[in-house]
Amino acid sequence: MARPPGPALPRSEPKRIVIPQIGVNAPFTDVSLTPSGQLNTPPLTNKNLAGWYKGGASPGERGTSVVVGHVDTKTGAAIFVYLRFLKPGNTVDITRADGITARFKVDSVQAFSKAHFPNARVYADAPTAQLRLITCGGTYNRSTHEYESNVVVFAHLDTSGRS
Repeated sequence: MARPPGPALPRSEPKRIVIPQIGVNAPFTDVSLTPSGQLNTPPLTNKNLAGWYKGGASPGERGTSVVVGHVDTKTGAAIFVYLRFLKPGNTVDITRADGITARFKVDSVQAFSKAHFPNARVYADAPTAQLRLITCGGTYNRSTHEYESNVVVFAHLDTSGRS
């Protein structure tokens, strides 16, 4: 017997992300792909800003919604500095432009080497409303000025309601 597709919402841009377990309460900006096909990040000038990949599903819509944020900037810790500490069952609330708050439940938190990043697993379309939160992690390479890994939170839409 086929499993039902689960809850899903119509398309609506995200406005705010709240993750109480790690102290996140931030607005969104849209991000897109670079000419080489990599995902852009929010500007480094704002440490408390999440980036939503507008080319994918909106949070709560059927499919995979991708949200990125910095772990740090030159001036200190940023929005997703504690992302790696989330645990299965923790919640992520995203308030949308339509006034609905989509609540996601964390399924897993994993770190992947940037050299062997599983694009298909992270970015693949989904038959249900999925969320991916992505930031840098692992060792910071001082010569390339980049972290060598990414931390990815896998979550699914749990509930939704008017804010």
